[in-house]
Amino acid sequence: MPRFSSILSRIVVLHVIAVVITSVLMSLALSWLLGFATTNIHNRSMRDQAAAVADHLAMQADGRIALDLPPDLQGLYSQPYGRYAYAVIDERGVVLFSSLNRGEALFPVDPGNAEVEYLRAKRNEATLSGASVRRNVGGEALRVQAGEDLANRDVLIDDIASDFFRNVGWITLPILMILLVTDIGIFRRALRPLREASDTAKSIGPARTDVRLPTEGIPREVQPLVLAVNQGLDRLEEGFRIQRDFTADAAHELRTPLTILRTRLEGLQDETGRALRSDVDGMARIISQLLDMAELDAVTIDPAARSDLHAVATDVTAFVAPLALAQRREIALSGVEGAVWVRGNAEMISRAIRNLADNAIKYAPEGTTVEIEVADDGSIGVCDEGPGVSAEERELIFHRFWRRDRRNTGSSGLGLSIVRRIAQLHGAEVTVENRWPRGAKFTLRFALAERSQKRPEPLAGATVQVP
Repeated sequence: MPRFSSILSRIVVLHVIAVVITSVLMSLALSWLLGFATTNIHNRSMRDQAAAVADHLAMQADGRIALDLPPDLQGLYSQPYGRYAYAVIDERGVVLFSSLNRGEALFPVDPGNAEVEYLRAKRNEATLSGASVRRNVGGEALRVQAGEDLANRDVLIDDIASDFFRNVGWITLPILMILLVTDIGIFRRALRPLREASDTAKSIGPARTDVRLPTEGIPREVQPLVLAVNQGLDRLEEGFRIQRDFTADAAHELRTPLTILRTRLEGLQDETGRALRSDVDGMARIISQLLDMAELDAVTIDPAARSDLHAVATDVTAFVAPLALAQRREIALSGVEGAVWVRGNAEMISRAIRNLADNAIKYAPEGTTVEIEVADDGSIGVCDEGPGVSAEERELIFHRFWRRDRRNTGSSGLGLSIVRRIAQLHGAEVTVENRWPRGAKFTLRFALAERSQKRPEPLAGATVQVP
């Protein structure tokens, strides 16, 4: 099976890859922005500190420069604190004031005329970063430097900068999962028209060749495929229609000459005439079954149809009783006596039961009884005392034109296939099992329906009750 055969899985995987790449790039961009922002904050703070030191410089009466720092600034630049430092340098490069023990400048003196410079220098094991501000005090140009030991920088800024990737990773992961779950929901909603089209396609079959895939709401990229499938279904429906029409027309055309032939054979009373009439009756039965198959291929069952299974079985029993008696068999109706309402068309259900009864009468030995059993769970069984059905043949017997003995000209192999087709149209089930000590039982199971007071119209044939 090809990897990622599902459209949804392909979209999700590609989207996850895109989100991961975007998250990494976004983290890098945010890291750079954070570093840029913290550097600006640091530079602005150093500039302000240098300006604060410059504000406490004054020219004395004797022409010397004096620095008078308030206690709070003295504590800030004290050596025990060791975080910040300052230095004041005149235009000749002489250090006038410095918070360092050796009275040194923090940074090399730049003779430039820039009002503010941002500098960095390595001092022993420490790295100083700060600002140099140009000030004029009493007519003398001075440089006031303020710096910060980066090894002792602000804890909050240090934590944010050093742990940024780890923190962003923990934030990004749940956001990615939430985004993935949301996207799966969005993709599933976007693919809903395709799933609906798939559900519609499942209902297409020989009895529903008129169904077409919906085109409304289908994504533009998939519409050509849907249209091509619908066009193929049009051609398929036309082929089925031609096949059904041919079968029905051929059967109709054969009925008339067979009826004429049987009428002419009525005058022959010898053994040959009786054999010929039997053959013609067999051909007429085959033609009738062909017409039934052609009709069943086109018929649809009304979902609202309801039938009394007991009443249908009673009518079928009365209808086939003369045939059973003529072949020296008996037929009996047993099971529940009240109405058993099932979902389905009474005429179609009657055809299925008649075919099962005809089949049972054919294979039951003379002098035995064919029994039709009606159960209150919506099932009806037809039992005989014939040879039974082997396990290998229990599926084959429902195939069209299948016969155990091809030399037997009295069977077309269509009766049981008609039964299965009627069961399929009703959403019912047909099964076969052997009885003990001999015989077979065919069972049709229909879905029960709500009780109704209306009894279906009696079917054609006798309506006498057969015990």
